[in-house]
Amino acid sequence: MVPELPPLPALTRAEGELVDAYLAVVDLLGKINPSRSTHTYGALRAAQALVGRAEALREALTLMHMRGEAEVHADTLARALRVLDGERRADRVTVPRTPAS
Repeated sequence: MVPELPPLPALTRAEGELVDAYLAVVDLLGKINPSRSTHTYGALRAAQALVGRAEALREALTLMHMRGEAEVHADTLARALRVLDGERRADRVTVPRTPAS
């Protein structure tokens, strides 16, 4: 049985789009990460898709700015990222630690 996740915090539509676009970029960067990928074709496809996801991220931030959302509520967005497994997904972007000898 899958454990029940905590509810997402209340977000504006633009904040939700920001979180979604950010995680999409993180997922693609994880696929491109040369220390974790095994095939060039998959990394190439992820790199090609990265352009579109980066544009979506820019558009979400632009929308927030245009609506007067001048501040990023980092604590709230961090909670949303945690609920959406952002820590594990972002970990794929980093270089793996070497085993302790």
